[in-house]
Amino acid sequence: MDYMTENKAAWEEAFAHRQPHWGENVAERLSHERLPFLDAAVVNQIQTLDFKGKVIAQFCCNNGRELLSLMQLGPAKGIGFDIATNIIDQARQQAQTAKMTNCEFVAVNILDIPDSYHQQFDFIIFTIGAITWFKDLEPLFAKVAACLKPGGQLLLHDFHPFMNMLPLPDEPDFNAQDLQHLSYPYFNPDPFIEGNGMSYLSEPYQAKNRFISFAHPTAAIINHVLDAGLALTRFDEYDYDVGLSDVYDGRGYPLSFLLMAQKTLPT
Repeated sequence: MDYMTENKAAWEEAFAHRQPHWGENVAERLSHERLPFLDAAVVNQIQTLDFKGKVIAQFCCNNGRELLSLMQLGPAKGIGFDIATNIIDQARQQAQTAKMTNCEFVAVNILDIPDSYHQQFDFIIFTIGAITWFKDLEPLFAKVAACLKPGGQLLLHDFHPFMNMLPLPDEPDFNAQDLQHLSYPYFNPDPFIEGNGMSYLSEPYQAKNRFISFAHPTAAIINHVLDAGLALTRFDEYDYDVGLSDVYDGRGYPLSFLLMAQKTLPT
């Protein structure tokens, strides 16, 4: 079994064991909150953009909560792509409940998004923990470039690669009295293999499938974006984590980042 197939099975298994009512409040929150489910750094950036009449997409959209939030900004259409079929089913249900008829969701391996979506999007977003599921970033950002219209923009918001060096509170090497300790190498070619489910969405269960993810240094991320023919327009780093642990926040470490890039216009 290849790692993509195993990750698909692991995500679908984790969602099948989800916590009671997990993800079912998306439409309800959208009815009275402005841009819920999005980090402040993303909100600050997207509010400088004009989405009116645009076609937008989220790659690795999970249950669609972030893309549905973006639909509040008035794009003509939104499409979310994710590999897990049952999670996409929930995204569709929440879109229907929210009466967002111009937002649809597709269950597919991102690398296999059909050619019919090429040059269709003005804006593509990846959010927290998305690119770690890809062993090779070259075909990933090549797919992004193919799907963007000329002049279209990419936004990538994620954990900073430096986070991979830090022990987390539930790990044996963590010492709350020594938060300067680094446990893992920055350049790590080996995959992370986890067989304990996905704690943020699941109840405890005996997992049959493993999650397989990969570390990517900052230079690799930026260079693969550039190699795909996209022009880097912004790169910001933040001293707070976006989902793993707040124990290192505000201590001078780069813990999250936001990258913007644009597909160049033909000359």
